[in-house]
Amino acid sequence: MDFYNFIIEHLNYYWVFFLMLLESTVIPVPSELVVSPAAYFAAGGRLNVWLVILFGTFGADCGATINYFAGYYLGRPIIYRFANSRWGKLCLLNQEKVEKSERYFDSHGMVATITGRLIPGIRHLISIPAGLAKMNYWRFLLYTTIGAGVWNCILAALGWWMYSFVPENQLEAKIMEYGDYIKFAILGLVAVVIVWFVASYAFKKVRKKNQA
Repeated sequence: MDFYNFIIEHLNYYWVFFLMLLESTVIPVPSELVVSPAAYFAAGGRLNVWLVILFGTFGADCGATINYFAGYYLGRPIIYRFANSRWGKLCLLNQEKVEKSERYFDSHGMVATITGRLIPGIRHLISIPAGLAKMNYWRFLLYTTIGAGVWNCILAALGWWMYSFVPENQLEAKIMEYGDYIKFAILGLVAVVIVWFVASYAFKKVRKKNQA
């Protein structure tokens, strides 16, 4: 049984929570094939879409917390050693991917914890550099919840919308097709958000300098 058929057969709130927890660690679980199908069935009355988003976001928070504390307490050498190990490769992980997430975090500061949750290839790793940087945990959790909540709302909206015109036997292919369009749109949105934060920070800095 492949991953998608397993999801369809066992889909409930607890599986949504558990799979999104795994997705937010280093285990390669595609969130598109968890939240969107759950929302698809919620549109048909099998589940409640708000509970799908709630359980998915809570699962993402728990998984991100595991990564955060791994970075916080284990440190960079052990994280890199795991990334380069056979277990790391089984999780589709390597040192280059961890370093990429660190560069993104270093470049964009704490806001990266929100925007990074929306970027493919970084979203499940962005919690590690937050832990390495000893970011305040409660602030980290707030930003992670916002980012994960936005992402899950987008995926849920996709699944709910597809219920009106996509047969169940075509759902997986259509989710992956439309998911690619959503990723490009999200990258554009993230770029706008980053520019806005940078511009706001620069404006505040200039204003303080003028007031001094």
